[in-house]
Amino acid sequence: MSSLSARIINRYRVWRLRAKGVNITYDALIDNDVALELSGTHSGTETIELNKECKLSKGVIIKAYGGKVILKPNVFIGEYVVIYGHGGITIGENTLIAMHTCIVSSNHTIPNQTELIRFKPDVLLPVNIGSDVWIGAGCKILGGVTIGNGCIIGAGSVVIKDLPPYSISVGNPAKVLKYREPA
Repeated sequence: MSSLSARIINRYRVWRLRAKGVNITYDALIDNDVALELSGTHSGTETIELNKECKLSKGVIIKAYGGKVILKPNVFIGEYVVIYGHGGITIGENTLIAMHTCIVSSNHTIPNQTELIRFKPDVLLPVNIGSDVWIGAGCKILGGVTIGNGCIIGAGSVVIKDLPPYSISVGNPAKVLKYREPA
């Protein structure tokens, strides 16, 4: 496919997402099979915002579920990443998120034994990911965490607690191994 054809197809994808209410700039790059969904049931409170030069790869799913998902400029999202924005998610500029990562900004209420879990409301837990962060393949980022600027998170890690700026973390749960060297 020529680069002109690719640009026309991308512009059409962006136009369709804008028509659905997604706040997206025309220079964002949207691959095929990307799903960005606003539920429409929380009028005015839910948002999906993609700023300039964001790239969403094949199979990415972002669902607002009444919350806000904000991608700052130049964020790269790899193949088959899933982001659920119930409690709000902000991803800082120049951040890289590798394939098959899952970011969830809520959790289930834990009822007593006589009540069904599925009928209880979600607990909203915002996720804040700083700028210049590299999240490895297959990571799980759970609600209520802040990942500082410049962090590196190893593939397959599960983040359940805040990570300080410029830390390098791995594991389940993710633990800080060391820090990036200063300039």
